[in-house]
Amino acid sequence: MDELTRYSVVTDKNPREIALLRGRGCAWRKCAFCDYHLDCSPDESENFALNRAVLRQVTGRFARLEAINSGSFAELDGNTVHLIEQVCREKGIGDLHIESHWLYRDALPALRERFAAQGIKLHVKIGVETFDYDHRERVLRKGVSEADPARIAALFDDCCLLFGLAGQTAESMRRDVDTGLAHFDRVCINLMTPNTTAVSPDGAACEAFLREVYPRYQAEPRVDILLHNTDFGVGGV
Repeated sequence: MDELTRYSVVTDKNPREIALLRGRGCAWRKCAFCDYHLDCSPDESENFALNRAVLRQVTGRFARLEAINSGSFAELDGNTVHLIEQVCREKGIGDLHIESHWLYRDALPALRERFAAQGIKLHVKIGVETFDYDHRERVLRKGVSEADPARIAALFDDCCLLFGLAGQTAESMRRDVDTGLAHFDRVCINLMTPNTTAVSPDGAACEAFLREVYPRYQAEPRVDILLHNTDFGVGGV
């Protein structure tokens, strides 16, 4: 039995409906801090049945939908993708937010064109976690081979940052947010929460974030801040 909450409505910044779908699983699956990839199944028919039930809840009230799947959009089955297109058309949704790993960057132009042909603008978010290339790739093992934020932003619209990790300071976190805002349309900050990986939140870094970083960006309309990974209303809430 599925125990995750998979549909929610975000009414604060960038109002939208959000659907947590299920795909075949993250192809990268090497990020040191992430266990989201556990929400997956190799059975496409079961995934589609689950996703169809979630997407039936979409109303189109904001004309904006975020469809995520604990991995990349490319890892959804074809029937689910077709259904997302259908729901967007029928509900008058003109903006669709999705997520993608760097691995799928070459497929994004064609995907954008596919949705644009139906009057749907695609907004693609990438998890970079930090713009400190060495830390990102050596420690977090993100698999983003490009160091230049501008080059990443040329292919993606939004970015996710991960804070509350050992070694991070208020200065380094502010630098990451400012870099994200300089190059991307939107920035989503996630504060590290305990999970099944060996990476744990660092008390000093979390305190520095809450004291010196959070107040600075709390009211910034282009920055979403998740103090808990369920703050959008989906997941194990």
